[in-house]
Amino acid sequence: MKHAESTVQVDNERARVTEWRFAPGAATGWHRHQYDYLVVPLTTGTLKVVQPDKSEVFSRLTAGHSYFRRAGVEHDVVNANANDFASVEIELK
Repeated sequence: MKHAESTVQVDNERARVTEWRFAPGAATGWHRHQYDYLVVPLTTGTLKVVQPDKSEVFSRLTAGHSYFRRAGVEHDVVNANANDFASVEIELK
């Protein structure tokens, strides 16, 4: 499986900002969020989210429509689109 590309734009004592770029089928890999975080989609599309119990949830995201999650979320995120997908993740330390 392809890996999503991440570019850390800011990383200081208060926040980490990471741009994520996903080719079709690319995944973040399994991870657990250490901090509360926000995601700002840069493109519109559907992501497949694989849960700890291996179940899958499909989330439709719209460019510019942000969402917030609490620390502790565990998942693998996969681009379920035939086109590239991009977002910015803002972790609150």
